[in-house]
Order: sequence, then C-alpha cells, then structure tokens
Amino acid sequence: MEEDIQLIFETAKESMEASITHLNKELGKISTGKANASTFTEILVSYYGSPTPMNQVANVSIADTRTIVIQPWEKSMLGPIEKAIFEANLGLTPMNDGELVRISIPPLTEDRRKDLAKKVKSEGEDAKVSIRNARRDAMSDIKKAVKDGYPEDAGKSKEDEMDELTKSYINRVDKMVKVKEEDIMHV
Repeated sequence: MEEDIQLIFETAKESMEASITHLNKELGKISTGKANASTFTEILVSYYGSPTPMNQVANVSIADTRTIVIQPWEKSMLGPIEKAIFEANLGLTPMNDGELVRISIPPLTEDRRKDLAKKVKSEGEDAKVSIRNARRDAMSDIKKAVKDGYPEDAGKSKEDEMDELTKSYINRVDKMVKVKEEDIMHV
C-alpha cells in the first residue's frame, strides 16, 4: 500500500516537473527584444524534403544584442532557411547576403511589451492549471487508497504533503513568470 502512495507522488511530481519544463520552453520562445538564438533553433527547415530543426542544418549565433546570425553548413540551405523564418511568422525579416542569414531584432514598443507580458502570464496560468490537474489526480488516488484500506490519518498526512508539493511548484511558476515579465518590461 505504501508503494502505491509513493507511486502516486512520483507520478504527480513527474507531471508537475513536465509542466515546469514546458513553461520554460514556451517562455524561451517569447522575445524580449534582445537577440535569442533559442527562438530559431526549433524552427523546422525543409532539408532535402524533410522538416529538420534549424540547429541541425546551420549554426545559430548571436552577433550582438539585436542581431542573430544563421550560418548554414551548406550554401544551398540559405533559401530554405529564409523561407522557414518567414513561415514561422515571427514578424522578423531575414537578410541573406549569400554567405549567411542575418536577422535584426527591432526594439519592442510599449504596447508590444504589454502584449508579451500578457502572453507570459497566460503561459504561467496554463502551467499552473496543469500542476493543479496533477494534484487533483493524485488527491483522488490517495482518497481511493484510503477507501481501499490505507490508514485515514496517513492519507490525510499524504494529502497535506501533496498540497505542499503543489504550492512549491506553483511558486516556481510564479518566479519564472515574474523574471520573464521583468525581462520584457525592462527597456
């Protein structure tokens, strides 16, 4: 019975950790007005007909705070890289000089910063919902275990433990959102 409870906790923890990982990935995609190579590494480029992540066909680097340089390993990939950036709909215009692709990141307007901050909050809320869903599932499993003979006081103790675990993950989400919002709003 105790192993079942441990399994419930491990499953909930994995799910909550996955929510944090997903949030981190999504926040990384949100531009702060500074050059960020991770924005482009996930873009899929048509490499001889098959969609391939950008970082597998080119070197993505940062030239300065507002410029990203993408240097393909094959010159024939310049066109497909440009096309992929346009299709990703990032609102950025790639400049091809025959050797590499340069992307200038324009400074963010105040309205754009506010929109991005809202998007960050929305991503944070999505992560919190996912964490709370993991908590709900775990709590119902604990209640089921109590009905099946697990001691009631131990069950109550495990529910309190699950609440503490949930609070710690929610706090992590809040901190991540706050840091990203400050980064976006900082001119």
